[in-house]
Amino acid sequence: MSLILSSPEQSVQEIVAFLKKTYQEQQKERAVIAVSGGIDSALSLALLAQALPKDKITPLFLPYNDQPTADAEAMASFLSIPQENWRKINIAPIVDAASTLLILSETEKYRRGNLMARARMMVVYDSSKELNALVCGTENKSEHFLGYYTRFGDAASDIEPISHLYKTNVRQLAEYLAFPPQFLSKAPTAGLWKDQTDEQEMGFTYEIADQVLYKLVDEHRQPETISLPGVDPAVVQAVLEQVKANRFKFHVPYVMM
Repeated sequence: MSLILSSPEQSVQEIVAFLKKTYQEQQKERAVIAVSGGIDSALSLALLAQALPKDKITPLFLPYNDQPTADAEAMASFLSIPQENWRKINIAPIVDAASTLLILSETEKYRRGNLMARARMMVVYDSSKELNALVCGTENKSEHFLGYYTRFGDAASDIEPISHLYKTNVRQLAEYLAFPPQFLSKAPTAGLWKDQTDEQEMGFTYEIADQVLYKLVDEHRQPETISLPGVDPAVVQAVLEQVKANRFKFHVPYVMM
């Protein structure tokens, strides 16, 4: 077993087959997907573009105020998604109205970030209803086990093509599919506030996190036995603590049986 995919070509083929099969089984012809300009949504869009006719795909660009959408639009263009299918909707009126109603201060960045993620979810699902489409998600395996997502926000979807891929694998497939350079060099970010990056917020890199997660999840190692050569044990522990702190997300809502 290895963290690195042995055959990127086979992985792409399997995901495309899964997408085709699911859309056929659900009797849906259209897909909507929020495209942020990051590598995860770019890969999900690229896989969709191999599974469905490109004129059946609606990429949504959902900035807050002046957040740039140039990279997201560049990816849609790179994949030859028809421009008449693109939709750019600024979520600022939704988020600002909710922030005012909830008396949310400018310093409460996590609450505001959650509002932004959930506002995007509302727009995506409303578009899916309008177009009779399935919502294609963009969550990877690293984010899932680290709990690095907003419940009922960026984690909401109808179909997840890359949720079995660690961030390492996402990058591997992006390189295999010859993505434009900006998608391979950009720091991962949820885009929830100015200059925010995933790795800065978490305190460790995805490269290290994936190695820890692979040992924990795929090799079923006990947390106390996990170490990485040349990596500070405190950093390994930080990854394990992140997993532990967000484990509740796998179980909620709690229900009485």
